[in-house]
Amino acid sequence: MKKLLHNFLHCGILGWCMEIIFTALSSYRRRQFSLKGNTSVWMFPIYGSACLIAPLCRRLRGKPLLLRGFLYAALIFSVEFLSGKLLQKRHICPWDYSHSRWNIGKIIRLDYLPCWFLAGLLFERLLLENEPASASRRLTEEKDRDISPPF
Repeated sequence: MKKLLHNFLHCGILGWCMEIIFTALSSYRRRQFSLKGNTSVWMFPIYGSACLIAPLCRRLRGKPLLLRGFLYAALIFSVEFLSGKLLQKRHICPWDYSHSRWNIGKIIRLDYLPCWFLAGLLFERLLLENEPASASRRLTEEKDRDISPPF
């Protein structure tokens, strides 16, 4: 439980930082050179929930980068859609993608796929780096014995 909370906090902070940097860079494209980035408090638990993919990250260790990245992006899109719908119903959703041609339900943007691909891999790295050395060694030994089909 303590490890889960630790990962939740780290994922929440990483997500906030990524969002602030992303929105600051977006302001640069609009020629707003103050580079002000922003986020919402509501985003912390959404990004923090990335801690729940730790078992999947361990399972996917050693699998192709493209497979892992697309899987994480699909999960992020799912969480973004579900959390966005929930927040939208309460009229507190901090994002609205209605202006984008690639939006689904004003809640997700398909053109953000590369960003979510990279974000998923960053979360994976964070979560696997937080693994104790003994757990990492045990998982490597289990993987060596594993005869699962390759993906």
